[in-house]
Amino acid sequence: MPTSKPQIEPRAADQCERAVVAAAQRDPACFAALYEENFAHVYAYIIRRVRSRDDAEDLTAEVFHQALKNLPRYEWRGIPFSAWLIRIAANAVTDNARRAARETATADLDPPAEAGPDASEHSARLFRFVEALPNDQRRVIVMRFAEQKTIAETARALGRTEGSIKQLQFRALKNLRMRMEQNNG
Repeated sequence: MPTSKPQIEPRAADQCERAVVAAAQRDPACFAALYEENFAHVYAYIIRRVRSRDDAEDLTAEVFHQALKNLPRYEWRGIPFSAWLIRIAANAVTDNARRAARETATADLDPPAEAGPDASEHSARLFRFVEALPNDQRRVIVMRFAEQKTIAETARALGRTEGSIKQLQFRALKNLRMRMEQNNG
């Protein structure tokens, strides 16, 4: 009869991990064991999605920071602790992508960096294009980019849902791009 390596019972492994999590909830210094055990898995998950080493390192650090901060609220539900970390990582990757998209959208509206007649002319043209937008679109663009309000703040101020604000912003930016392209070409 061939002998095989003894395997840890899944329940024993769960109990061990659960004990480490409970210890970390009582004493944050014990979180280091969870960090060491899960770092490579979380980093690998993130690097496959962001493709930038610097961003992956920053996001991985953010994931573990959030995990440590929220550890007292963590509840054991019989699934590996790493699943909770991956959920935090997925949210961090999504937030990072949204932030990058928002920065790209605002960069499209920014005037050129050099000061001078061309920059002033560009700003004046952009202002005229914004003023020509339909009222709802204009209000969203002004609140989001001039007043730098969040989607949620804009939605509350205008009495609309966040989804409708996102849609109005999308349409307004598309409308502005189209008008600027027509004007330049």
